[in-house]
Amino acid sequence: MDNTEKLKESRNLLLKLHKALVDHERATYEAFNGPTTSTEFLNLLLNHQDLEWLRRFSTLIVDVDEMFAQKDGFVQEQIDTHLARMRKMLVIDGEDEYFQAKYQLALQNDLDAAALHAEIKKVLN
Repeated sequence: MDNTEKLKESRNLLLKLHKALVDHERATYEAFNGPTTSTEFLNLLLNHQDLEWLRRFSTLIVDVDEMFAQKDGFVQEQIDTHLARMRKMLVIDGEDEYFQAKYQLALQNDLDAAALHAEIKKVLN
């Protein structure tokens, strides 16, 4: 599998992982705060500080989508950059301890998210 295909497959899996993480965070939030509508929760995702860590996933997905949608095409360097960003995020190692803690906790408590995390890592290696 070449890197373009690897990025496409990883992006699709990352989107599924993002949804699993959002669902997990919504369930956690609603357990403490009661039910929310989809609109209310979307506003929380966009603005609430405790859910900011999820934006790292959505930002990367959007960046990859924008690269593939460029009318002038894309270069190998862009693909390599996005693959490196994805690998770094999935290692759960870096300077952002809050992100690491939230992500690791979600993976420990959500089997679907953990399985998707492992599947993406397998594609990336």
